[in-house]
Amino acid sequence: MVPRLSGSRRDRLGSRVIATLFSSVLHTRVMTVRIELGVAELAATRFAISPLSETISGLQQLAGRQRQASNLPWLRWAADELATDPLDLPFTWPLIASGRATWPEFLVPAPVGTQSSIADDLAALRRTSAGQVRASLRRVFGQTPPDSVAPLAVRPIEGLRAIAAELRVAHDRLIAPHWSRIRAVLDADVSYRAKHLVSGGVERLFADLHSDLYWRDGRLILQRTRFQAERPVTLGPGGLVLIPVVLGPPDVLIKNRTSTQTTVRYPARGIGALWTAGKQTPPGSTVRLLGRARSNLLESLRSPATTADLARMFGVTPSAVSQHLRVLRDSGLVARERSGRNVLYVTTALGIRLLSE
Repeated sequence: MVPRLSGSRRDRLGSRVIATLFSSVLHTRVMTVRIELGVAELAATRFAISPLSETISGLQQLAGRQRQASNLPWLRWAADELATDPLDLPFTWPLIASGRATWPEFLVPAPVGTQSSIADDLAALRRTSAGQVRASLRRVFGQTPPDSVAPLAVRPIEGLRAIAAELRVAHDRLIAPHWSRIRAVLDADVSYRAKHLVSGGVERLFADLHSDLYWRDGRLILQRTRFQAERPVTLGPGGLVLIPVVLGPPDVLIKNRTSTQTTVRYPARGIGALWTAGKQTPPGSTVRLLGRARSNLLESLRSPATTADLARMFGVTPSAVSQHLRVLRDSGLVARERSGRNVLYVTTALGIRLLSE
């Protein structure tokens, strides 16, 4: 069960996040991970978006694992949501909130496609074999798992079904209400990275993915500060799966071992504006120039969104939003970009400067 959070605990949530981030800087050492990728593995490397990854990351943030300050608004919302009606996660919570340095890798399998749904991700989770579940539990908990985890080790297939059911409820409660905007940020990130891959190849892609990650001499190198000891990465079949994450930690997470393709989960671009976009009042000068409706749209698009997202946010019709967006685009204040079946809009650098005046 996810523990209830009292009002006083919710009030202390922000200070605990800051304290955790500060203390992690004081007690760290450098760890280097090197991954050798052949031509075939590079050719098979792909991007993917995973609703299950966001669900697990959100639960880990609630459990206090590597909280990211930019997610504080979501953490407060989730704490309020769970205060009156906690989630019951008897199989999943002990795996996430164990206090161990790692957690079972099978909780986030590599998505089978770029447009995976939560149902697709959970189906991949349920396909984990009994042997793979037990091996993963031994790596995390040793030969004798705690009582809260032992039933999963004894009957892993039944346990996986229970975990999948729990995670579906957690997703529907905590992620689904925000998924449209989260998905827009993830789509925009993938589109941005794909352009770098096309224009500058693998070296350009990894040079901009995260400050701790870079490409050198046919190797992907991750250099970061961590509590855990360095471990070799045993690549799964095929290439890497690059997964941007909104609710995850500020670090890059690479699985040391996996039963699916090796995943590289990294913080998506634009996380900082996601929870605040549209909630600040545009400056008076911008309102006088553009009008209230267009100024509000410009402010809300600090984080990418679709026309449908904006219509729901402001309680107007999509056609009304489209008319305003057309004017903002023609003025160079908003950019439009297609990502799969969605068309995303985002404030340009010129628009940001206008909002800053």
